[in-house]
Amino acid sequence: MSDGLPPEVEQLIGERAAARAERDFAAADALRERIRAMGWEVIDLPDGSTARPSLPPAASGTDYARPEDLESLLDEPPTVAASVQLLAEQHGKDLERFLRGLAAHPPGVDWELVVVANSPTFGISHLLAGVSLPVEPTILASAERLGWADARNLGLRRSRGDVTVLVDTSVEPVGDFVTPLLAAFDDAKVGIAGAWGVVSATGRTFEEAPPGEVDAIEGYCLAVRREVLRQAGVFDHHFRFYRNADLDFSFQARAAGWRAVAVPGLPLRRHEHRGYAALAPAERDRLSKRNFYRFLKHWGDRRDLLLHPER
Repeated sequence: MSDGLPPEVEQLIGERAAARAERDFAAADALRERIRAMGWEVIDLPDGSTARPSLPPAASGTDYARPEDLESLLDEPPTVAASVQLLAEQHGKDLERFLRGLAAHPPGVDWELVVVANSPTFGISHLLAGVSLPVEPTILASAERLGWADARNLGLRRSRGDVTVLVDTSVEPVGDFVTPLLAAFDDAKVGIAGAWGVVSATGRTFEEAPPGEVDAIEGYCLAVRREVLRQAGVFDHHFRFYRNADLDFSFQARAAGWRAVAVPGLPLRRHEHRGYAALAPAERDRLSKRNFYRFLKHWGDRRDLLLHPER
């Protein structure tokens, strides 16, 4: 699986595979870090492991958030069943609509609410104070507007849930959607799940899929197992615009051996997506194509990851 890799990287991948086989996960994690320090990112596949060159670090510094908000909790054991993560940027009414739905239909499991205040255009504390939530939200404030992936990653690193549920504020809960969504993870092979999924026959066009196993989960409601984040990593920070970041992340998880499942009948209502509607069509298409080309650069030759590669 590691053809074309530098010999020293290939050797460390072999040592890590042996450590994993012996269930010495501490040694395996240490070897992963050694490989990462050499400029390579380990990718675990069902039939072995390989590596790809590490993505460059984020262009921005680390002064956009408090040091304590930047420290990752992902290596710590989960303390709640689910983390629900939201972005607060613009369109406060949309966020308020989601929160009121969540307050009226809270999850039937232990959960937390993580709100990434991505330099919002409205008063986040005032908005939250106006909604009677059953849990005290964790607010992660950014002093400057981050790209979509960086903002989501800020929340992912601070999540305490066994599963983290990323939801767009264009979605409105009309019932407890978290509990049935978590049921998908009763299958130990499921790494990501959500309300809506897509499949592809070519790897270059995707279409809406029926419930069940899919190629990718759409980011309007995307739940990810904590172990996936530890193993496969978070979003590629190059995705400053949201479109197709969900495809890339889904393939990242599936390349590490996890399944993606669309869950039927979740009590969610979709409204206009502001991030889509607010842009001029030409600019929206430009940003979307740029992200899709990035996805293709990562996964365009991985037809083995398609559910229907023979079509």
